Amino acid sequence: MVKSYQVSLTDGERDTLRTLVRGGTARARTLTRAHILLLVDAGWTDHAITEALHINHSTVERTRQKYTTGGMDFALCERPRPGGNPKLDGRQEALLVALACTEPPVGRTCWTMQLLADRLVTLQVVDSISDETVRSVLKKMRPSPGREKSGVSRP
Repeated sequence: MVKSYQVSLTDGERDTLRTLVRGGTARARTLTRAHILLLVDAGWTDHAITEALHINHSTVERTRQKYTTGGMDFALCERPRPGGNPKLDGRQEALLVALACTEPPVGRTCWTMQLLADRLVTLQVVDSISDETVRSVLKKMRPSPGREKSGVSRP
C-alpha cells in the first residue's frame, strides 16, 4: 500500500538523526520520532516500526505527516503545552504557607492537607480547593535539606 506521506531523508538529515539517536540526551519523544524517521527511510513498514518501538500506529503516521508537511525539525519537536491555570495566586499561596506555620486546630497535633484546604475555604481565601493542590503548593515551598520541617503531615 502506498503511503500518502512519503519520507525520503537527505544524507545530512540522516546523519543528524543518527547523531541525535546515538547521543541519547534528547527527550524520549524526540528520540522516538528520530527512530521512526530513520526506520521509515530505511523502508520499514509502519507495522514493523510500531512493533519494534512499542508505539501506536498513529504515532508513526503523525510523524510521517509532520515530516512531509513541515520538515525534520517540525517532525521532531512538540508544540508547547500550556497546562492549566494556577489554582492559587501568589498572595493566596503566601496565606497558605503562613497558615501551615501556625498552631494546628485544637485537638490536633499537626495540620493535614485537608484541614488546610478546609481552613482556606472557611477563611474565604478561595471558593474551593483540594488537598492535592495544598500539597503541591507546600511541596514547592519545602525547606531545603538540613532545615526544620513545618510540622504539616498527610493524613
